[in-house]
Amino acid sequence: MSDLEQHLHDYLALRRALGYKLEHHERILPGLIAQVHAAGKGTITSQVAIDWAMATRSIPRAWADRLTCARGFAAYLQTIDPATEIPPQGVFATRYQRPVPYIWSQLDIRRLLEAAGELEPALKAATMRALFGVLAVTGMRVGEVVAITRDDVDLRAGVITVRAQFAKHERARLLPLHQTTIHALGDYARRRDRLCAHPAAGTFFLAPHGNALDRHAVSRAMRKLTTQLGLRSDTVRPRTHDLRHSFAVRTLVDCQQAGERVDERIAALSTYLGHVAPSDTYWYLTATPELMGLAAQRLQDRFGARS
Repeated sequence: MSDLEQHLHDYLALRRALGYKLEHHERILPGLIAQVHAAGKGTITSQVAIDWAMATRSIPRAWADRLTCARGFAAYLQTIDPATEIPPQGVFATRYQRPVPYIWSQLDIRRLLEAAGELEPALKAATMRALFGVLAVTGMRVGEVVAITRDDVDLRAGVITVRAQFAKHERARLLPLHQTTIHALGDYARRRDRLCAHPAAGTFFLAPHGNALDRHAVSRAMRKLTTQLGLRSDTVRPRTHDLRHSFAVRTLVDCQQAGERVDERIAALSTYLGHVAPSDTYWYLTATPELMGLAAQRLQDRFGARS
C-alpha cells in the first residue's frame, strides 16, 4: 500500500467516524491516486485532480461532483503534506439548483390520504394511506420508512426505531409517536395481516403481493395521486420527500407562533430528523416564505420600526 493509499484509508475512516458513509468516495478516489502516480507526482495537484475529474465520459455536473470529492481528500492531505494543492471551486459550470419544496397543507395531506385509500388493490390502498401518513407526521425519509420491520414498530411503547443501516449517515434514532399515529398504525397492521396472512417480507409496510416496498413504487403512487388531485402541474411537482420538508416547516412555524426560540428547539428537531448537524435543519428556515415572514414579524415586534 502506497503512502497516498494509506492516507485515503485514514481519511475515509476519519469521516466515517463522523457519520458519513462515503461509498461514492471510496469507489472513485483510488482512481485519483492512480492518476497522481501516472503523472509522476508525489501528491495531489490541481491540474491532476481536474484531469482526473474529466477523465470519464460525463457532463460538467458529474465532473464537478468528482472534483468535490477530490477537494475534500486534498484538504485533508494538505494537513499532512503542505505541497498538496486543493483544487479550486467553480472549475466546472453547473446548473443544478435544489428543488423548490412543495409545502403540504393539512388539507392537502388529508386529501392525499383519502385518495390513497381508494387505490387498488386493497393492500396497496391500506399501505400507501398509512405510509404517507407516517411520512407526514414523523418527517422520516422514504428509504427509512420502506425499510422498517415489524420489530422496528413498537405500538405498545409508541416508538419507531430507525436502524443505522437504513438511515442516512447511519444515524440510528428513536421516533416517539402521537397516540393518533399509534392508533392508525395499529389499524393498518390488523388490516395488512387480514389481507396478507403470509407475507414474503418482514417489513412493516407491504407491497400488494406481500413483498417489501421500494421507494420507486412510493414515488409512482405519489405522482399518480397528486396528478389525480390536481396538485401537480408543469411547474408544481409535489414529491414524497416534501412531506418530510413540510413536517420540519410545520414544527418550526408552530415554534415561531408560540413565541419560542427556534435556536433552542433546533437541536431536538435536527436529532429527530436524523440530520448530521443543526445547520442541515436550518436550511428549512430559509426555504419557506411563511417562516421568513414570521421571523421578520418577531424582529419587528421586538425592535419596532426603524426609520
